[in-house]
Amino acid sequence: MLEVSDLSVAIGDKTILHDINLTIGPGKIHVLFGPNGSGKSTLLGALIGFRRYRVLKGSIRFKGQEIVDLPVHERARLGIGLAFQRPPTIRGLTMRQMLAICARDGVNAEELAAYLRFEGFLDREVNVGFSGGELKRSELLQLLAQDPELVLLDEPESGVDLENIALVGRAINHLLGREVGAPRGKSPRQARQERMKAGLIITHTGYILDYVNADVGHVLYEGRISCSGNPRELLRCIQKLGYGACVQCTF
Repeated sequence: MLEVSDLSVAIGDKTILHDINLTIGPGKIHVLFGPNGSGKSTLLGALIGFRRYRVLKGSIRFKGQEIVDLPVHERARLGIGLAFQRPPTIRGLTMRQMLAICARDGVNAEELAAYLRFEGFLDREVNVGFSGGELKRSELLQLLAQDPELVLLDEPESGVDLENIALVGRAINHLLGREVGAPRGKSPRQARQERMKAGLIITHTGYILDYVNADVGHVLYEGRISCSGNPRELLRCIQKLGYGACVQCTF
């Protein structure tokens, strides 16, 4: 689904990521740990194609196609979706209008909004005055409507209370086709494709692992992937020894 090879990325004159190699297969969920400032959000920004993240070298291939020179909207049309850690507010545009713009054919936005207990927000401006949990539900609702094949999530548990994080976790599982008894809201073709969806989740705390069963974990430290392995084992190591120990990791 995603192949990143020898990727180095800069912001302005500062190189943030160094020689990143990452492969995510169809149907797999990867989680990326790392301290603040390690380059986690830079990696997602480079994958989705934001202009401020300048690729110095390397390759990004999505479903076998090189996308490193494609703009954001073309990557989205190919099937890549991103949920921001701190999404922007968009005045003058309602959530209902936003969903009409980004929804794929056959997606029932009203049903998905009900699933996220978000019906009362559809006629409000995008993210204006939303709480932390409401912002996350807004982002996930847009992703559910877009129905991407590769889902990029930047710290989905950040700023979310205990009640909302369970709902966020359930929505992520639904988004990635891992929830039983989820609402329809999709065509039969889309339902068949759910089994092949992949995800990359950034987390600083690891709380999201209580709600989403990731397959592979990675640690990004000082702009490099220092180790990879079982997500829960990596998290226990980080909690016990700190991120610095991951440089010497043997996973």
